[in-house]
Amino acid sequence: MSNAPVTYDVAVVGGGPAGLSAAIALAQAGSNTLLIARRTPYADNRTTALLGGSIDFLTGLGLWERCRDQAAPLVEMRLVDDTARLIRAPEVCFSADEIGLEAFGYNIENRVLVAALEQRATEIAGLMRLDDEAETVLSNDADVAILTTSGASLSARLVVGADGRHSLCREAAGIGVTKRELNQAALTFNIAHARPHRNVSTEFHTSHGPCVFVPLPGNRCSIVWVTSPREAERLLALSDGELSEAAEKQSHSIFGSVRVEAGRHVFPLAIERPKQFAHKRIVLVGEAAHVIPPIGAQGLNLGLRDASDIADLVGEAVLAGKDPGASDVLQRYNFARRADVLSRTFVIDVANRSLLSDFLPMQSLRAAGLHLIGSIGPLRRLAMREGLAPSWHAFRAKPRTPMGRSAGRSG
Repeated sequence: MSNAPVTYDVAVVGGGPAGLSAAIALAQAGSNTLLIARRTPYADNRTTALLGGSIDFLTGLGLWERCRDQAAPLVEMRLVDDTARLIRAPEVCFSADEIGLEAFGYNIENRVLVAALEQRATEIAGLMRLDDEAETVLSNDADVAILTTSGASLSARLVVGADGRHSLCREAAGIGVTKRELNQAALTFNIAHARPHRNVSTEFHTSHGPCVFVPLPGNRCSIVWVTSPREAERLLALSDGELSEAAEKQSHSIFGSVRVEAGRHVFPLAIERPKQFAHKRIVLVGEAAHVIPPIGAQGLNLGLRDASDIADLVGEAVLAGKDPGASDVLQRYNFARRADVLSRTFVIDVANRSLLSDFLPMQSLRAAGLHLIGSIGPLRRLAMREGLAPSWHAFRAKPRTPMGRSAGRSG
């Protein structure tokens, strides 16, 4: 590059699923967009349960048709109290057809999703890619200056920080973070099993956290096993045969014999959220904007809603010939994401606390709540719809037409 910085409408820093999808959506919305991210093979075997709104968003990006055959539909979700406590909640089942859907969503391996996003990013006009990393980010009144590790200098009127929980962009914006460690850890791995899962996601609630068996194509499931850090490390150290036996026992043998596949990981759990979601021409998406426990499949789905919202707001600004990094764009993004992220974080935190609590009145409230949801049809259907995406989301951030219809994509 020349010594004079190249200026873009938007620069996206970070190439995970949230960053890639944000870059594609922003370019499709009409902004001159730069993606700053290393091209690295995605070796992790983790999966993501993409819920309804996320599928709609990825379809709008021209992505989903490339992935669908490698994903498993989630047609039913089953919650089982496996605490062996005196007060136990009843089993609750949610069926997608009860709210007129073929599936709540699809479970897909992250490496498959990222590969499709990477390929799609190469096809989008108006999206440039810099195979590099941001080293310094400096926000000014008129733009944000970025210097990369290879020495490239550029600027953008808006920067989308998709650079993870230790975000350089968030630090550059001067945005503080509140954080709470949960004294829990998640062990993730995949299994093959003898009996079909019938596209039912089964969540066993234990006294240390949920253990979820989420369908994958064929007779396979991904497992997210939330437990104490010590127990997670013990499980991690087991041989394949021993972990297979432990998984079969935890599943109460509903899948028959189980065989653990290669690759397992342990992650300490915490709740993190920024005090703002946008400031000084920088907006946050993905784990730069929220870190939550893997409960209720909300993590990446929130990140995709981040991407959808900022793309809609920037697209509206560009179409009107306005500055995509202007304060009103940032204010609207901050307003929309705050409500969504805080409400999801609150529900997940309460659900997790109620499961871990040894306080009998709390256990009674939890059991009564699940009983009401399981037995009262309208309440159960409301819970299902809100679990997929907040019903008010489309009315808070999407650009509105004079006829009152959303001008943006669903997500």
